[in-house]
Amino acid sequence: MSCINRRDLALLALRAGTGAVLMAHGTQKLFGWFGGAGLDETAAAMEHMGFTPGRQSALAAGLGETGGGALLVLGLATPAAGAAAAGAMAGAVSVHAPAGFFAQGGGFEYPAFLGFTAAAIGLAGAGRYSLDHATGHTFDQRWMLGLAFAPRGLPAAGVVTKRPRARSVGGAEV
Repeated sequence: MSCINRRDLALLALRAGTGAVLMAHGTQKLFGWFGGAGLDETAAAMEHMGFTPGRQSALAAGLGETGGGALLVLGLATPAAGAAAAGAMAGAVSVHAPAGFFAQGGGFEYPAFLGFTAAAIGLAGAGRYSLDHATGHTFDQRWMLGLAFAPRGLPAAGVVTKRPRARSVGGAEV
């Protein structure tokens, strides 16, 4: 097996694993699957966490995770998939950041890892064993990297910085 085949197999394994985890996480929000809360309860939780409006925030997070994860598994529109999933995880990082880094204390380690992994796959491309490759990279052009990642950076930064301000009123947590 050549290095290129090993690299492509590794990308397939990374895409499949990361995408499946993101899909499961997103379907908890959207449909209540796998012990999740579903859209209405997730919307209420989002409002409580300072993401307003809650329903649109829950829908955006669920679609970013589920849709981005599904596209990563398929290896289709990989830059957009990676950017969507990374953007959704940026919001999750902002929720967990006050608890520190490590997941065992409720920190942001896990969502950060998923976000960085999704972004890295989006930047690296899906590899040979993907729908992007099978379609001649129709949805995975070099110019799409900028189109996928640049517009998501500012909104993600806005969500991450707006949320803590919305959560505090006069210096006290709400």
